[in-house]
Amino acid sequence: MDDVYAKFIKRMNPTRVVIDNESCEHATIIEVVCANGHGLLLEVVQVLADLNLIITKAYISSDGGWFMDVFNVTDCDGNKIRDEGILNYIHKTLETDACCLKSSRGSIGGMPSKEHTSIELCGTDRPGLFSEVSAVLADLRCNVVSGEIWTHNSRAAAVIYVTDESSGRAIEDPKRLSMIKELLCNILKGNNNLRTPRLTISSSGLMHRQRRLHQMMFADRDFERVEGVKHCSRIHACVLDCNDRDYTIVTVRSKDRPKLLFDTLCSLTDMQYVVFHGTVITGRMEAYQEYYIRHVDGHPVSSEAERQRVIECLEAAIERRTSEGLELELCTDDRVGLLSDITRIFRENGLCVRQAEISTRDRKAKDTFLVTDVSGKPVDPKIVDLIRQEIGQNILNVRGNLNMSSKLPQEMARSFLFKKLFKGRN
Repeated sequence: MDDVYAKFIKRMNPTRVVIDNESCEHATIIEVVCANGHGLLLEVVQVLADLNLIITKAYISSDGGWFMDVFNVTDCDGNKIRDEGILNYIHKTLETDACCLKSSRGSIGGMPSKEHTSIELCGTDRPGLFSEVSAVLADLRCNVVSGEIWTHNSRAAAVIYVTDESSGRAIEDPKRLSMIKELLCNILKGNNNLRTPRLTISSSGLMHRQRRLHQMMFADRDFERVEGVKHCSRIHACVLDCNDRDYTIVTVRSKDRPKLLFDTLCSLTDMQYVVFHGTVITGRMEAYQEYYIRHVDGHPVSSEAERQRVIECLEAAIERRTSEGLELELCTDDRVGLLSDITRIFRENGLCVRQAEISTRDRKAKDTFLVTDVSGKPVDPKIVDLIRQEIGQNILNVRGNLNMSSKLPQEMARSFLFKKLFKGRN
């Protein structure tokens, strides 16, 4: 009966989205009003984040069964959103209940797919781990068509989509799937017996990768401090009581960056907290977030241990995407084993992949890697120059500033034969 009543309320009060490009000089204002539901705020912010929109301000109110939120957004260059295609997409997506349900379902799993096989893995991070995983997939004739890898606090998580080399479709042979799982588990175990790695292989449809990565790293407790390692966070989170209203007030100050609000809400949702009111204000350097929350059972934070856990989880959620390193972009023809070859070269030259995003479109691979040296320090520009010479100057590019050396020893330049592998293979 509760479900029938909720559907009746939604039908009588459909979602209303108002997009205003006139009231604010510097941003587009998006107002969303509808009947409230658990996780709805995250779904709305997820839609905006997927469009790479920057949320400069947000005012959240979802008390009394109603959801009334206002977002000031810009594009990545700080301009208002003028593209009619994007504005129409926001209207259509947020005003259609079916889209919200699809988003919610997709954030967890999805319907079975014949197009690809999904691999989720989570375990202890170490130099060369991603290279070893890629090598196993290449040896088993699995083509990596898309995926994303995060590392944080000595933990690593990845969501990878692969296809069979011969058919270009999902892998369905149970024996082959079992072998893939066994070999990948052996790699994840390594020499560490303290934590059991997690690995899942399925034919589920495309899920929201970043939402899933947050869930996986939270489940793996990456927010726990590593013993013996000094933790120095640039994020200032505070949890206070609001006894007169029976809320808990959470404030977060951190460096501003894209998708900050999305990452914060992922953490609160994974911890089973509901945001009733909130304010987000960003400046040139710093972002300020304030939320009035309760647990899904209706109670505020009730103990010091719970308070500390909220702080640690919020810090971890924000830090997962802020790994420091050099960003490298690869653009070339796709083929089985490409990712294995690239990550092997990184490993042999002392680079460690901290984050990666893999994508393939029209048989072209476009991958981005965030790398450091094995100790987490900045990469030597000379090493990057050598790697680019080996792979190909036009294939691997540096995003951001790097003082690249312009000359290489002649004898080393002659030895770089790897670039021949990037010529078309029939």
